[in-house]
Amino acid sequence: MLGPAMSVEPDGAMRRRAAGADRLTILAVDDERSQLEDLARLLRSSPGVREVECAYGGREALLKASSQPFDAIFLDVRMPDLDGLELARVLRRFAAPPQLVFVSAYDSPAADAFELRALDYLRKPVGRGRVQEAIDRVWAAIEARAEAGDRAARLPGPPADDDREMIAVANLHGGSTRLLARSSILFVQSYGDFVRIVTADGRYLLRCTLAEIERRWEPRGFVRVHRQYVANLRNAVELRPLLGGTAELSFADGQTIPVARRHAGELARRLGV
Repeated sequence: MLGPAMSVEPDGAMRRRAAGADRLTILAVDDERSQLEDLARLLRSSPGVREVECAYGGREALLKASSQPFDAIFLDVRMPDLDGLELARVLRRFAAPPQLVFVSAYDSPAADAFELRALDYLRKPVGRGRVQEAIDRVWAAIEARAEAGDRAARLPGPPADDDREMIAVANLHGGSTRLLARSSILFVQSYGDFVRIVTADGRYLLRCTLAEIERRWEPRGFVRVHRQYVANLRNAVELRPLLGGTAELSFADGQTIPVARRHAGELARRLGV
């Protein structure tokens, strides 16, 4: 069994927590409902935690982690659909990966977990104090990342590019989960409680709203062009004006989407038309 971890929370994190300015958003993952509920309850009891989402298994966790950012993910190791180590390997490919804390009844995967740069490894059954130590480690890692980012921002050089961020989406046929590079997306379409992600190779589902896509991806070239569509302008090839002041945006593979009249003028200006 691993020995107890020492709290390494920095002064800055303690000051922020005391002021209530920032708290963590955490995803708890386990395929056993009772253990997941217990873990979520312990996490929510920490004053440094703002929100805890739950995912019943690795695949659901992957979809949730793709649709919204989490500061940390507390995840079980052995799960039948997508185990914790496999999930962690995927999450490490994200442009801004969450901090990882593994929770398991077994010691054997611990070495693999720390090779994946996990912050901590909790043995079940987990106590409140041990969970708080892990949360302290999350705070320390976030502070260290922020300080490194500040130093990098002061150095000359091109801005960081996270266009390679991988997005976990559900295949429309078969229910499988696929990883897409965000840069490969042509456009996003509203689709009930989901959005439809469209690439040159296929169509996929993501549990998210179109407004969230517009807000989070706008700095990466994604722009609202219609009440039902957000387009990746980096992959658009032509804007064709239509009667009535509307327009049509086309992509290299021949797919097109409508552009509403109220968006057409601004879009033309952005494209230099």
